[in-house]
Amino acid sequence: MPDAPSKDIPTKSARGQRTTNLPRVQVLFGAVFPLGPGKAALIEAVGRTGSISGAARKMGMSYARAWKLVNATNACFKDPLVATSTGGPGGGGAYVTENGFEVLRRYRDIESKAVSAVAEEVKALSGFLSDVTEG
Repeated sequence: MPDAPSKDIPTKSARGQRTTNLPRVQVLFGAVFPLGPGKAALIEAVGRTGSISGAARKMGMSYARAWKLVNATNACFKDPLVATSTGGPGGGGAYVTENGFEVLRRYRDIESKAVSAVAEEVKALSGFLSDVTEG
C-alpha cells in the first residue's frame, strides 16, 4: 500500500469530511476519463463488500449510479476491473478482477507519488487561503 499523504495538508472532500488526499488525481487519456479517486474507491468497495449494491450503500450512492460507474470504468479498459456473477445458491455478486487489482495498485502509486511531489507547495499555497475555505 502506498504511503499516506502528508497530514500537514488538511482539505475537505466533496462531502465535507476532512481529508488529506491532495491532489485529486484523475487519469485521462484523450477524451476518455477512465479512473479517478471516486471510481477507485468504488472498485475497492466492491472488493470489500463482494457486490455493487453493497459498495453503493457503503459509498452513499444509488445502485444505479454505482452500476453505471462500474460499467463506464470497465469499458475504458481492455479487460474489466470488476466482474459480476449471477444466481446460484448464494446469489450473485461482484468481485475485483486480477486486472482490476493491478490497475488500482498502479493508480494508487501514481496518486501517492503526485501527493508527495507537491506536498510542500500545497502546504505553502494553503497559507494564502481565507477562513471561508475552512467551513
